[in-house]
Amino acid sequence: MLNLPQCKVAAVQAAPVFLDTDATVEKVCHLIKEAANKGAQLVAFPEVFIAGYPYWNWFMSPVEGSPWFEKLARSAIEIPGPEIHRVAQAAKANGVHVVVGVNERNRNGIGTIYNTLVFIGPDGKILGRHRKLIPTWAEKLTWANGDGASLRVYDTAIGKLGGLACGENTNTLARFSLLAQGELLHVASYISLPVAPPDYDMSEAIKVRAMAHSFEGKVYTVVSCSTVSDEIIQAFRSTHPQAEKMLRRKNSAFSGVIGPDGRVIGKPLIDKEGIVYADIDLSKCIQPRQMHDIVGHYNRFDIFDLRVNRLPQQSAQFIDTPAQESFDYEPDEISGNSHESDRRA
Repeated sequence: MLNLPQCKVAAVQAAPVFLDTDATVEKVCHLIKEAANKGAQLVAFPEVFIAGYPYWNWFMSPVEGSPWFEKLARSAIEIPGPEIHRVAQAAKANGVHVVVGVNERNRNGIGTIYNTLVFIGPDGKILGRHRKLIPTWAEKLTWANGDGASLRVYDTAIGKLGGLACGENTNTLARFSLLAQGELLHVASYISLPVAPPDYDMSEAIKVRAMAHSFEGKVYTVVSCSTVSDEIIQAFRSTHPQAEKMLRRKNSAFSGVIGPDGRVIGKPLIDKEGIVYADIDLSKCIQPRQMHDIVGHYNRFDIFDLRVNRLPQQSAQFIDTPAQESFDYEPDEISGNSHESDRRA
């Protein structure tokens, strides 16, 4: 018998402590506890919430922005690592699922940074991570491309959970690859982007994307977007006065929950900080699919063939032979007294 869960979800709309990793992690842990105390079983955080977005790419030249890139690289985290461990412990202590955006530094490349979503279970274990497939526009100055290895859906107690970061929620094939894995609960993480073209309504664009995914896939979408704090504006005000006007632009952030009929549930947040809560019932994803099930009967797989490469991409492959000489000696081995196990090797 098919039993689909009901739960309360929380979408955080807030600003990080800009490029301060420890302080932002502390804020994440506090917000997890706050949302859990209100009954949330899933807490979704914005894109690269730990610990900030590279706004300078939009109003500085690449040369001017280079020192800021270094600051972001220094504040980025590795996965696994102590910072995400603290977040995972907060998830475990409060018994909630957490999806949080981070700047992830490549363990073998100090200048290679990914825009990453980390999925954490209520037991404090990392379910997985998703690296944004393609940075958007000016973001290419900061982040490396992700790969298909992270296009995965996680089977959790609150339903099959997936997610994408910001602009890739417009990528039809990326979204379809999650739906094809049975996704029922989608997290869409965003940043407030007031530096977009003058006639671009960012909050409306975020909402439209989320409504499209929910309506097409007959799933719930939890949208979490950051805000621009006075602290972020102050960081650029003295050297780039035009930045303040750009960063204070209204209708730049939207957070809320969309149902499987494509409609907003409850009252979303526009621009201001807070947490949006909504009660969801995954059984409501069933009836709409009788009309349109785009990963089932409402498709022609004899005509369309989507292939997704989920092999992880690496900068190099090292092929070692069993007889490779080892130089990992203990002090007494250097003098000739090697251990029996090493002689056998």
